[in-house]
Amino acid sequence: MAFSDYRTALVTGASSGIGAATVRRLCAEGLTVHAVARNAERLEELAAETGCKPHPVDVGDSAAVERLIDAIEIDVLVNNAGQSRRGNILDTTPEDVDALVDINLRAVLHLTRLVVPGMAQRNRGHVINISSIAGHYAFPGGNTVYHATKAGVHSLSQQLRVDLFGKNVRVTEISPARVETEVFGRLLGDLAEAKRRFFDDYDSLQPEDLANAIAFVVDAPARMNVAFMEVLPTQQVVGGLNFAQRKTPTTS
Repeated sequence: MAFSDYRTALVTGASSGIGAATVRRLCAEGLTVHAVARNAERLEELAAETGCKPHPVDVGDSAAVERLIDAIEIDVLVNNAGQSRRGNILDTTPEDVDALVDINLRAVLHLTRLVVPGMAQRNRGHVINISSIAGHYAFPGGNTVYHATKAGVHSLSQQLRVDLFGKNVRVTEISPARVETEVFGRLLGDLAEAKRRFFDDYDSLQPEDLANAIAFVVDAPARMNVAFMEVLPTQQVVGGLNFAQRKTPTTS
């Protein structure tokens, strides 16, 4: 299987960042790409640029997603939409928990259950889940709920391969580290400040890097499934060990 074996793709979180770059790349490869995101204006601009099919749909709206999937046949599904929040489990809110679980995990599960049976029936397809290094590593400053949801995407990707055993349907998980997208600006509420703090002095990944990674796994020969790809900037590493020093009681 390669681009020539597929006709259609669906990309979530398509209005910016990795999603928009992926839409551009897959359209350039000749696929009919259904671009899904909440921002209708940006989708229309992307459609004018690339010829993609815009669908202003919130992936958290399961009924709307089901109506969309009922109307189209998908060969390549790119589960990319995601959100994050500041803070950790010590100061998170119920709203933050629900929002991250709904978009980062529940929506991915619903899209997968709606799309994959058709792939299995046609014996043709490719599911690409964009997770994060946060799903595999714990590190200071990470949002606990975000880490948990991305770990869920990792587990889903592993089990999905088992569920599709014997079918010509491939499952790829791509796990990026820091990518220069708007997510940090949304967290801070200031895109310019996020650019200054996180990107100006760093060689971060670009959305196009991930789009190229997606193109690579899709274009691989039928005998080859890139099951897992961890993509980091050359100057970023994961890991590290912290050890809190025991506090000595003070005497009065």
